[in-house]
Amino acid sequence: MTAQERRSVGSLALLYCFRMLGLFMVLPLLALYAADLPGSTPALIGLALGMYGLTQALLQIPLGWLSDQIGRKPVIIAGLLMFALGSVIAAMSDSIGGIILGRTLQGAGAIASTVMALVADLTREEQRTKAMAAVGMSIGLSFAVALVLGPVVASFGGLPLVFWFTTALAFIGIAIVLLLVPSPPPVGSSEHSETGTRLGLISRVLGNAVLLRLDFGVFVLHFILTASFLVLPGLLEQSYGVSREHHWMVYLPVLLLSLLGMVPLMIVAERGGRLQQMFLLGIAFVFAALATVDFTSSVMLFYAGLWLFFVGFNYLEATLPSLLSKSVSADGKGTAMGVYSTCQFLGAFAGGAGGGWLLQHLGETTLIGVCLALAAAWWLVVWRAPGPGPGKTANSSPLAGV
Repeated sequence: MTAQERRSVGSLALLYCFRMLGLFMVLPLLALYAADLPGSTPALIGLALGMYGLTQALLQIPLGWLSDQIGRKPVIIAGLLMFALGSVIAAMSDSIGGIILGRTLQGAGAIASTVMALVADLTREEQRTKAMAAVGMSIGLSFAVALVLGPVVASFGGLPLVFWFTTALAFIGIAIVLLLVPSPPPVGSSEHSETGTRLGLISRVLGNAVLLRLDFGVFVLHFILTASFLVLPGLLEQSYGVSREHHWMVYLPVLLLSLLGMVPLMIVAERGGRLQQMFLLGIAFVFAALATVDFTSSVMLFYAGLWLFFVGFNYLEATLPSLLSKSVSADGKGTAMGVYSTCQFLGAFAGGAGGGWLLQHLGETTLIGVCLALAAAWWLVVWRAPGPGPGKTANSSPLAGV
């Protein structure tokens, strides 16, 4: 990469990290702290947890289109301001309804697709895969940091301080855009901005079995992640006696050790040519972990299950975008990633809102049972997939030439 490209990718990865950090920080907290708010129920807590995913999913493609018309930076800055507004409303709220409104507005700052488009604008095609990988790594880093930092910040000022902290992150993000991110070339009416071309790409992406399997997979993965955090914090506090202020002491070692657990899977998948087997093993890890943490009474088995969950989750989260990038030609990647991101955020919404409803009306066992059923269905979809793995190489992609 050139110095300009390194600066572009580094600053945008940092921006993405701060943006996702603000969203992820509440993940291990809402189920505990929002329970004390007036009018709070498990269903409403789940809605608050997942609501950002709905507005993210609905607005990714429209805001990406808008950035083609007026430029990337204005859309990104406006999205960060919307995120800051939602954070302020949530911080000042003394009811669960206010938290839901704040989370809805946070998600309305849906800039992921625009940021990824800006990455593409500022890098050469031969460097684009590296650039996208760097941004993807920043998402994984922000998730790990958020699970540790969220409980620490909340220990000093509860949920309001966490939302004030995310407000500050939004303004830091704006500063990064204005001061560090290079200005992209003007966006014009390229072939990809033509309505017919876009609709054709979308229809072919939605009709491709390889990409549909990946879209289904990321939906299931984020459904399970969001739904599990309706249960996990309560288990830590009530069943194993870990006070909410000290939850970070559990998440930190588990996450660090899970990164070590990923390494053998990645080595065997890439060097051993066993991608499909390792992918299936990752799904099996998530399935086994869910069954373990919910149905065991042993503290050691609980922590082992928690570690296994994050090994599987982190491996799958890192592998899915890589498979997508190998399954579509260069000029179809933006459209494919837009659909993929929409499915990801819809999974988060469904896991929060649907999971909260299940928890309130049918109980914890039913919620975990639904998660297990989805994981099992995903495993079967991947197992029955033709070819060498869950995705195919770019050379054999059904979308080659799109």
